[in-house]
Amino acid sequence: MLLAGAAGTLWFVTPHGLERDLCRAVRGVDAEVGIAVVREGRVIASVGGDRPMPAMSTFKFPLALAAAARLDSLGLPLSAQLEVTGDDLWPDTWSPLREAHPAGGRFSFGELLRYTVAESDNCACDRLIREIGGIGALQRYVEGLPAEGLDFRMTEREMSGAPDAQRRNRATPEAMALLLDRFRHDSLFASEYRDFLWQTLCTTTTGMNKLRAGLPDGTTIGHKTGSSDRDARGVKIADNDLGYVELPDGSGYAICVYVAETALSDGETAALIAEISRLVWQRLSAE
Repeated sequence: MLLAGAAGTLWFVTPHGLERDLCRAVRGVDAEVGIAVVREGRVIASVGGDRPMPAMSTFKFPLALAAAARLDSLGLPLSAQLEVTGDDLWPDTWSPLREAHPAGGRFSFGELLRYTVAESDNCACDRLIREIGGIGALQRYVEGLPAEGLDFRMTEREMSGAPDAQRRNRATPEAMALLLDRFRHDSLFASEYRDFLWQTLCTTTTGMNKLRAGLPDGTTIGHKTGSSDRDARGVKIADNDLGYVELPDGSGYAICVYVAETALSDGETAALIAEISRLVWQRLSAE
């Protein structure tokens, strides 16, 4: 449902009490929770979704957009090769790429994007950051879209094992959901890259117990997860999931859930994200 506001502005009314359901789901939870749901460029539900929160590895989604935009601007295919050296594969971090190729080698942009997005590889992520011109180039890219509410200052290597640094890459759930929705509906770059990134998001192997777990079997979701270390107090900095879900009628919605600064177990935060996902699906699929 749409209502007209001042100067003819249109906005979505929250469908059938969705925001109320989400508020109930997070009431009393010992965590900072941010939720945003977006359809067709409009925020239709938000609970704390306008607050900047630690983005963790969900920032790899805007990085993938920036890398694809660079390829497009240079006229390079996804098969274009990059050199990955041993120095790029630092120890003591999550890196399936390093485990499979400890000496490095030559890899296509497509391979590095797949490692970065689908497997959340930290070493592949930083190699792409270097290729686009550094973390500052990523920030300039999102500001130039324009996309407000995104503040990316740290590489994965800088955040590795440093809880305070992990709090410095920040985003609002609304901004991330709006960006993912825009990716699905606008032509940010050529279809070769857009189609590849969507399929890569759909094959994400991390966080299967988060957004995806709240959806019926067979539902199409492309998503990017994020998860932090715990600080000296045992507090988890953030446990996140950003996804785009296709509905049975062919439409879809973007959803971003951030759970931050919590002593809840990883299983408890995942269950909370899954329940939020279930509530949103239940409301929107019934329309």
